[in-house]
Amino acid sequence: MAASENQEGIIQYVPFMSFVHPSFWHSLTEMKLDVDKLNETTKQIWGRFTYRSTVGAVFEVDGTSFNKVPENEQLYTNVKGTIMNKNTIEEFKSIDKAALLNSVGKELWASLKDKSWISKPSSLLKFIILSFADLKKFHYYYWFAFPAPSQPTVYVKDKSANLTTHFDTNQIAEITQSYKSLELDQKCFFAIVKDNDGIKVKTLSELLDSKEGLQKDVDVSSTYFVFNDPSSGDNPGWPLRLFLAALLEHCPSLVGSEIKVIGLRCSATGGVENSHSFTVVVPKDVKAVDAAGWVGWERNDKGNFGPKLANMSSSLDPVILADTASDLNIKLMKWRLVPDIDVDVMKSTKCLLLGAGTLGCHVARDLLAWGFRHITFIDNGKVSYSNPTRQVLFSFQDCLHGGKKKAEAAADGLKNILPTAVSKGIAAHIPMPGHPVGESLKEETINNIKIITEAIAEHDVIFLLLDTREARWLPTLIAAHYGKIVINAALGFDSYLVMRHGKAGSPPEDSTSVGTAWIPGGSLGCYFCNDVTAPGNSLKDRTLDQQCTVTRPGVAAIAGALAVEILVGLLQHPL
Repeated sequence: MAASENQEGIIQYVPFMSFVHPSFWHSLTEMKLDVDKLNETTKQIWGRFTYRSTVGAVFEVDGTSFNKVPENEQLYTNVKGTIMNKNTIEEFKSIDKAALLNSVGKELWASLKDKSWISKPSSLLKFIILSFADLKKFHYYYWFAFPAPSQPTVYVKDKSANLTTHFDTNQIAEITQSYKSLELDQKCFFAIVKDNDGIKVKTLSELLDSKEGLQKDVDVSSTYFVFNDPSSGDNPGWPLRLFLAALLEHCPSLVGSEIKVIGLRCSATGGVENSHSFTVVVPKDVKAVDAAGWVGWERNDKGNFGPKLANMSSSLDPVILADTASDLNIKLMKWRLVPDIDVDVMKSTKCLLLGAGTLGCHVARDLLAWGFRHITFIDNGKVSYSNPTRQVLFSFQDCLHGGKKKAEAAADGLKNILPTAVSKGIAAHIPMPGHPVGESLKEETINNIKIITEAIAEHDVIFLLLDTREARWLPTLIAAHYGKIVINAALGFDSYLVMRHGKAGSPPEDSTSVGTAWIPGGSLGCYFCNDVTAPGNSLKDRTLDQQCTVTRPGVAAIAGALAVEILVGLLQHPL
């Protein structure tokens, strides 16, 4: 092989090393949960690499990779790619990686044969991400591929040389300016033609014939084919592999000749003086791409061909992790079971819980599980030693030193479970019918009424979860006045009552009958509508077991859950 007598060896391309910004996984998680769900169709994404001479062959993706239009940064080349995110780890493992790469490569090569890459050279570069996201553990398995044909095999005649060995200072300055004036999608692959002592920077469409071969006036001996080179060493970067394959397919006359190539490597200021030149020798018996397989899967951190793992649970803020993970159950419902559920309406709804006892604690926990994030407690009691075993937001520490105020302790307990919950406790006594108010308590009672009234006015939903019947009277009146949603829950020993109060307003005529399937809110009554007499002091002349809400321990959990389910169903109603 005469053309390769002075060769030093087969050309060695520097492969890309992927770098995934944490924001990429955050965007992928949101897209998987809220958009893709069970859909495994491939998505277009963007990646990029820099050709700064001091960085190296690093290929990056981040949160902006899912944008329809990529963000352009100086000295970076944007590359269009696809991501295939699998639903199960088994699918991720079992997919035939070689077949996948070959199929993508053949599609890429077929698209290159239409010669569109000549007018848009950036289309030569592609990448694939095969991934699986374990959204419970925040573990992301991924494998990058940068498809390139295994053929043609070409050689390097000499070691790479600095650009200054081929061009003088003025010519390098001219190259720098001409390169900066190129259109963005022409910068990744172009040509430099020496003309006596001058130079000309040409696009590929100016150099190559649109059908086949070079333009008639092109002298290969004075032409340098240029590519944005991510490599920082003596060997050229991975983009040259596809560039040479495309050139040789389009220009058969280059077979058996020497091709001058420049790997463009810029300084921080945009100068090209750090670029390297290569003399590539193409043998006469070079194999065609059509007869070759495709390569490009990235090696993992151990140097083997295999996927990588990004464990984001160890690097993300635990508070952010908790907030994201807390919504997982609700968002997964949208995948298959309840695709139309509105998660946002629950996040924005403000709930006021009157009573922070057994019912109040259970209702708060269920609200949190359904995605409600604004929860306020009103209670005037303190945590006693009998409470923590039944009231799930309290602990032994809350009982010490006379006991913490229940409303504040419940709010703190809720934020210990989920730090991003917006919760507060209000210590206020609720005035009750049948409980006389002395002159000494008059001012305090009036102040408590103001506090309760303001709290009800500020919230969207009122839960009545108090110990006695009469304690629910005043909040019921105030909530009816403001037209709030009111949900009432009360406990017996082995029985419970959960109901939604009617909405204030006159019911329409003939709105209800025995045969109607639903009852308008204006036709619904409240907790006190069937009373013959006004509520009174239910604690008078009662023994301890009659004063306390003595109930089977599981009943409160059932009643609390049903109360929250009523609210969730109500908020999802189209009206």
